[in-house]
Amino acid sequence: MKKLNIGLFGFGVVGEGIYQVLSEKSQLNTNIKKIVIKHPDKQRNAPTELFSTEAEDILNDPEIDIVVELIDDADAAFEIVKTALNKGKSVVSANKKMIAEHHLELIELQRKNQVSFLYEAAVCGSVPILRNLEEYYDNDLLNYIQGIVNGSTNYILTKMKSENESYEKALKSAKENGFAESNPALDVEGTDAANKLSIIILHAFGRLVSPNDILKKGITALKNEDFIYAAEKGLIIKLIAGCALDESGNLTPIVVPTFIEKSKTLGLVNNEYNGVLIGSALADEQFLYGKGAGRYPTSSAVLSDISALRYDYKYELRKGIKNGFHGEYFVEKKFYVGFKPGQKLNKEIFQNIEESYQSKEYEYVTGTIRLSDLKNSGWLENESVSVISF
Repeated sequence: MKKLNIGLFGFGVVGEGIYQVLSEKSQLNTNIKKIVIKHPDKQRNAPTELFSTEAEDILNDPEIDIVVELIDDADAAFEIVKTALNKGKSVVSANKKMIAEHHLELIELQRKNQVSFLYEAAVCGSVPILRNLEEYYDNDLLNYIQGIVNGSTNYILTKMKSENESYEKALKSAKENGFAESNPALDVEGTDAANKLSIIILHAFGRLVSPNDILKKGITALKNEDFIYAAEKGLIIKLIAGCALDESGNLTPIVVPTFIEKSKTLGLVNNEYNGVLIGSALADEQFLYGKGAGRYPTSSAVLSDISALRYDYKYELRKGIKNGFHGEYFVEKKFYVGFKPGQKLNKEIFQNIEESYQSKEYEYVTGTIRLSDLKNSGWLENESVSVISF
């Protein structure tokens, strides 16, 4: 079994976890030759001679076979990954924003240079969704993917529901436990989930979808009244990322808070855990579940990708890479829209209204809305308006 020489970019929570595991597990037969960091004066739990602030110390080293990219800056990560692939080095990355924004270009570089570009850790932490979609479901006809793909928001929603915590207090707890970044905007606004869904869709359906074209609403607008409504109906609220494929080949990618029955599979996914439902014509419904946030779940996925490189594993993407979705929506869904009395909302976009309630403190309406109308309503961007799917 050949020894793998690794160049590591980033020594944060996950990077340090990778270093510790590879250092302690000699049976993995790997060697971290160099670690590139941004702040050289910071104390780190590794020998000083391993660290550098110069990317070229990894990218120009012919002995380094694998580049592991674990930094926060998506633009800098893209330059690192692009250069590494062009120099014939295989790459493992956890940067979902970078991948979602440059997916096709990176795949083309991988193929051109005949190396591997793996990124299981970018999607659902320890849940091996991409490898399953690539291998197990390669010849099956998939109808939909639906899941909880962001551990930070799921942790916050669990706290708000089960412990009646405010959004601010639940967010603070998520940061303290390492499940949310110091700037959690990408998580709580649904952007992270949209980036992950974009990546999943290519492996599930062979369709290239920009995260900017995905209909998206995060959890920042949710209020206590929304959770009271859910409890009265025997429901809970989860941030669900999903995509369905209809018989005409139309996609419906969407990230939005969703009411779910407590006994349903996704209703049982709590705290920092992720869960993904895979619906297919032949196998019906399959479910993958595991931790989606924190040092060790992400480290687990990175290590799995490193191990796969021993066998020159690549994503084959045998379903193809077809373009064809540019934000067009052709379906209707039932929604709950909550807001403060006095706010002027155009309720005429409801195809029909099933429920309407108003008190001095809060007002809500439920009914069917065309997704194209919802996208153009302005409600998704309005932080004083709750939009929750059924």
